[in-house]
Amino acid sequence: MDGPHQGQGLATGGTPLDEAEAAMILVHGRGATAQSILGMGRQLHAEGVALLAPQAARNTWYPNSFLEPVESNEPGRSSGLQAIEDALGEARDAGIPTEKVLVLGFSQGACLGTEFVARNPERYGGHVAFSGGLIGETIDPAEFEGSLDGTPSFVGCSDVDPHIPEERVHVTTEVLEKLEADVEERIYPGMGHGVNDDEIEYVSGMVADLVEN
Repeated sequence: MDGPHQGQGLATGGTPLDEAEAAMILVHGRGATAQSILGMGRQLHAEGVALLAPQAARNTWYPNSFLEPVESNEPGRSSGLQAIEDALGEARDAGIPTEKVLVLGFSQGACLGTEFVARNPERYGGHVAFSGGLIGETIDPAEFEGSLDGTPSFVGCSDVDPHIPEERVHVTTEVLEKLEADVEERIYPGMGHGVNDDEIEYVSGMVADLVEN
């Protein structure tokens, strides 16, 4: 598709794509940039992993809360999903199989990345949602079909996040488990909207596994 986020470019880091054996797709949050989430990627990086970060037009993937009806966040949502697909295509074109690609996002990017893997289920190298969940006014797990085939998944959030209701985190985990992902869900009391050291440590292990297994 040719939506608002197409043609915005793809920021890169880590191991050069043509030398890498695995890749991480990093999806930034609202008001942030591809370059900013590359900084998080470098914290998590393991040698041999390429970092790929698509950029949202005007730094925002979709205009409204992810809890609003899906139609109210189009065409941004669909264009953002295409941006992730395009980044995945770059990795595949470089000879990196999908099972060696981890999709990670924070906040609005976590919502978009989670939506992508749930709507395009296959075996990924991993999935990480830092403070995010599936997009839509309501989520019906019965609408999701297919298999993530044991994809390692990390879903982390505060119990008092001002943007992400805890119940949406739980139903997101339910959907991912229905799709046969291997989900680690962690709820952090009183954290607010952010990423903590425990999450960084856990996900760093997931990234290391991309090149060690």
